[in-house]
Amino acid sequence: MNTAYWILAGPLALFYLYAGTLKAIRTRDQLRPMMAWVDRIPLPALRVLGTAEVLGAAGLLLPPLTGIAVPLALVAAVGLVLLQAGAIAVHLTGGDRRIALNIGLIATAAATIWPATGL
Repeated sequence: MNTAYWILAGPLALFYLYAGTLKAIRTRDQLRPMMAWVDRIPLPALRVLGTAEVLGAAGLLLPPLTGIAVPLALVAAVGLVLLQAGAIAVHLTGGDRRIALNIGLIATAAATIWPATGL
């Protein structure tokens, strides 16, 4: 079970650490080529999303690695599923039908939930 968790959670956490850091520190102009939706939400909300993604990545990695508050890994995985559900809503309401990445991220985070219960 532990191996399955790390196979899923490791790459997922790296993705969210990268994407969240970009959203937290880059300007709209720098993000626009990668994320066309950034103009539809306020900049403070974009920073909060980035921070939530970085915290979710930390929540996937740190509790199992340290053995401290291990159930937080489960909470982080559920939070990332909810975050991507909101991301799909933002894409679809803006007329953007490119949600394949979001669906993949939901599937990976959801698949991480089950092994996280056995940590």
